[in-house]
Amino acid sequence: MYRGTRMAGARILITGGASGIGRLMALEAGRRGAEVVVWDLAHDGGASVAAEVVATGGLAIARRVDVTDPAQVAEAARHTGEVDVVVNNAGVVTGKRLLDASEDALRRTLEVNTLALYWVTRALLPGMVERGRGTVATIASAAGLIGVANQTDYSASKFAALGFMESLRAELRADGHGAGTLVVCPYYINTGMFEGVQTRFPLLLPILEEREVALKVIDGIESGREQIILPPFARLVPLLRVLPTRAFDRVADFFGINRTMDGFVGRRQDAG
Repeated sequence: MYRGTRMAGARILITGGASGIGRLMALEAGRRGAEVVVWDLAHDGGASVAAEVVATGGLAIARRVDVTDPAQVAEAARHTGEVDVVVNNAGVVTGKRLLDASEDALRRTLEVNTLALYWVTRALLPGMVERGRGTVATIASAAGLIGVANQTDYSASKFAALGFMESLRAELRADGHGAGTLVVCPYYINTGMFEGVQTRFPLLLPILEEREVALKVIDGIESGREQIILPPFARLVPLLRVLPTRAFDRVADFFGINRTMDGFVGRRQDAG
């Protein structure tokens, strides 16, 4: 039975770990006694985060990895060796309507946000299964619970991430492995990636602070949580699916969900 993975003495790999919540998760995991491995396209940024972990008395290494390249991921996994925790954190967003986004941008979103989950997890999960322990965590999104205007690519990629993790959880449970999964579905996070987004009801649907999310992810890995949805109000979305489609859409419009991206100026195609 999956019971979570304690950070003390564990080895954790974080994709997209050079910035945002990836960086903060790396620092927190290191503070709790984990050896940290940072994979990121920005090698200088990853090395800087690894140096921060080491400066606080922890162990850390960084490697430049394009998580959309299966061969490169497999090679990096061989060099990295065994890990106890994988955090699929790398992500991108275009913030454009379907007819305005380029084919390359749409393809990139699905490659980073969805296909990379397969390449990274397939490369590192076998060791966890063999040892009978470990955690695969994926940073999905509340946009994987409800479609959002200007996010046809991003929302679709996060719906896929949820499906991937739910199916993986079922496979591991059916096979009786000690390894488990955690999927995290946060609302917008104040990292810069979604700079300019708006929320109509900030008390119910606040823009989340990145440190708060990072801490909840690490806490969730340690405690054996299998799903985290932030903020708590967003947990109502699956329940609203019982409504007729038009009623569901009216509720979403009332809460301003489909106007959140109107002011978006974030780092488009912000890859890790």
